[in-house]
Amino acid sequence: MRAGILIMSLLLAILTKIPYTYLVSNHGSITWHDLTVPNADEVRDFYSAVVGWTYEGLDMGGYEDYVMKSPSNDGVSGICHARGVNTGIPAQWLMYITVSNLPEALEKVSANGGEVIFQSAGGSMAVIKDPAGAVCALYAEEANSEAEAA
Repeated sequence: MRAGILIMSLLLAILTKIPYTYLVSNHGSITWHDLTVPNADEVRDFYSAVVGWTYEGLDMGGYEDYVMKSPSNDGVSGICHARGVNTGIPAQWLMYITVSNLPEALEKVSANGGEVIFQSAGGSMAVIKDPAGAVCALYAEEANSEAEAA
């Protein structure tokens, strides 16, 4: 449970700071990936060298995580330090899937043998566990758009 809370804290921190334009807007699409590691600077440089990603720093209050960008300057993922709200999170990629209606999707998660691990206070994202135990995040762009407009 502690790891789930830490993952959600990280996700919430990142989602509230990532410009909305970085996220793809198609229901059912995999829209984002985050990687949390103890050596984010080294891993950032690794992906920059191997796949040609550049990066933009993301202020996390005393340190920076990174929005990784494709050669065409599109945001493609986040690389995050395993510290602060991310302390104790194992090195892993976490994918985000866009849904058009988050409350409805979460009802289906529970009805189909999954588990809601965490939901953001603003209602724009949640981390779920499927029946096999795999974890991903669901993201509702409309909830985020409404929050940005307010």
